[in-house]
Amino acid sequence: MKNELFMKEMNENPDTRSMSSKSFDIEKNSFDIIEDEIGKHTYNKEFEWEIVRRVIHATADFDFAGKQKLVFNHDAVLSGFQAIENKCNIITDVEMVRAGISKNSLSKLNLKCICNISDGNIICEAKRLNKTRAEMAMQNLVQEMQGGIIVIGNAPTALHEVIRMVNEKLTIPSLVIGVPVGFVSAVESKIELSKTGIPHITNIGRKGGSSVASSIINALMLSYLNKFQ
Repeated sequence: MKNELFMKEMNENPDTRSMSSKSFDIEKNSFDIIEDEIGKHTYNKEFEWEIVRRVIHATADFDFAGKQKLVFNHDAVLSGFQAIENKCNIITDVEMVRAGISKNSLSKLNLKCICNISDGNIICEAKRLNKTRAEMAMQNLVQEMQGGIIVIGNAPTALHEVIRMVNEKLTIPSLVIGVPVGFVSAVESKIELSKTGIPHITNIGRKGGSSVASSIINALMLSYLNKFQ
């Protein structure tokens, strides 16, 4: 039954229909291993588990279903779907996150992905104000993130800045994916995010990163494509 469900999912998945048979087999075997090693779990099978499974697939780290597990709050997945339906902007903290987001899915969904951390004006302003570039980049995109999906995988300062703007009612994104990795403020920024009323996906602990963040938004887009298109 598990193989039948996987085949159905792969046949309906717009990003995998063009895979070579070898690539398809490798991905299928990887998902089988993940399913077997995780066994029973408490995630919503239709959407949440698909996201968790793809994070594990991208990182080979089973902690994302265990002690550093992913957390979904305030109807996060459904809010993400609604944002996609409304042709939202997707805003990332760093170029590595943007690079990992599926161009095929973005094109099919007619979505724009924005990252301005390397903009010359952002670099100058960050230096002048003694702020991080990621922090300034979020501040500069306050209008673009209204109703959008924010995807943060590296910079806790970016997540802190988004939370500040949300708390001050300067912007209301539809979904915040906040999984910054690291030792300084990464855990604290996730705890702060968990206290907000904004729909969000985060994880417990220090782990995270570009591959985690991009695999979450990729899984969300694929789930939307499979269910609604």
